[in-house]
Amino acid sequence: MIPPIANRFVAGESPAEALDHVRRLNERGVKAIVNLLGEHYDEREPVAADAAEYRALVADIAGSGLDACISVKPSQLGLDLGEDVFRAELAEIVDAAAEHGVFVWIDMEDHATTDATLDAYEDLTREYEGGERSSSDPESDSGVGVCVQANLKRTRADVERLADVPGKVRFVKGAYDPPADVAYKDEARIDREYRDLLEYAFEQYDGGIAVGSHDPAMIDHAKALHDRYGTDFEIQMLMGVREDAQYDLADEYEVWQYVPYGDRWKSYFYRRVTERTANLEFALRAVLSS
Repeated sequence: MIPPIANRFVAGESPAEALDHVRRLNERGVKAIVNLLGEHYDEREPVAADAAEYRALVADIAGSGLDACISVKPSQLGLDLGEDVFRAELAEIVDAAAEHGVFVWIDMEDHATTDATLDAYEDLTREYEGGERSSSDPESDSGVGVCVQANLKRTRADVERLADVPGKVRFVKGAYDPPADVAYKDEARIDREYRDLLEYAFEQYDGGIAVGSHDPAMIDHAKALHDRYGTDFEIQMLMGVREDAQYDLADEYEVWQYVPYGDRWKSYFYRRVTERTANLEFALRAVLSS
């Protein structure tokens, strides 16, 4: 059982609990990105099990009529076992999701996985052209998206490369701690990179922009860029963080909440509350107010 402090950040241990949370979100105008917790598997059994659960999850989402999609991690789908394993499992999930009209996000993990993740994303999006190849529903919301991290020095080139790829791109500052030779360490520099990447995307992309940030300044920057360029975008935030702001923003903008679930919640929870001081303070406030 997930303790009260952790269930602010994790929707439960089962798909049913996750979809119950999604239903409550939808009632408040917020959509959901559902993620089964798990990563860095070094055996095929958990890879196959999680991939099968994702395929079942997209059917559940489609059958429920909820505004939701899924998000998967490359190491969860066997990237540590080999790029061929990852690609095979991912392709099956994307194919199942396309059949059911459900969108698939590919999370970005540490910097060593960037090439494999972007290559798989680009190949799948060009094959499916947003998932339309396999979907029988002309109004389908299926497709594929990927995440890029502003703290990596390579990301400007990656964002330019992805400009004509027919998928979506989530822009985040970066939650991992890559070495200084591949990443910016100064927070002000990372903020500047994030702003510049968003400006390039709003000017050059034909929509498909996801602003993955809880920073009010960055969200305001995205709003201003939308007003300037008219490019469609969405805002993505984590479950349990600035939820009141999510509901307020949803009155005017498309807002998605990242909704993790599963029995591997402990490592996710501890990472979230320790990776940034603001998250730790938020967790402490949650304890005091519970």
